[in-house]
Amino acid sequence: MNKPVVIREIEAKDDKAIEAIIKRSLENHHLDHEGTAYTDPQLAALSSYYHDRPKDKYWVMELDGEVVGGIGIGIYNEKESICELQKLYLASTVQGKGLSRELMKTALNYASAHFKQCYLETRRELEAASYLYEKYGFQLLEKPLKGSEHTAMDRWYIKDL
Repeated sequence: MNKPVVIREIEAKDDKAIEAIIKRSLENHHLDHEGTAYTDPQLAALSSYYHDRPKDKYWVMELDGEVVGGIGIGIYNEKESICELQKLYLASTVQGKGLSRELMKTALNYASAHFKQCYLETRRELEAASYLYEKYGFQLLEKPLKGSEHTAMDRWYIKDL
């Protein structure tokens, strides 16, 4: 019998699983290099990274008791009340089943309670992701917002919350 999908805040026990999902996904798209989340120093310990920042959150999705994906919200520009949608990744075995929509709802519900806008960065090759972001009302920008750290990204979006 299948257990339901569970979305919950990340815990230390999830760090290895979500790091593997993120790295595998980036490797599958030839994005396992500098300038992407692949080299983020906090990737191996996302639980402590997000727990150390009171307004930042990261959620994992469990399916049948196994972590299959995650999504985060982090402060991008506190003064202007802009957050960033971060590290939305799903294991390849569950992609295409609509699960990313559940993660988006969780993250955007939280973001809209705490921020005025939500920003994100992605790559042109990640067409399914861009489609999802546009479906949720994100508007394509011509260039990144000031302060962007992921230099290999070539698509930038923002959404009023």
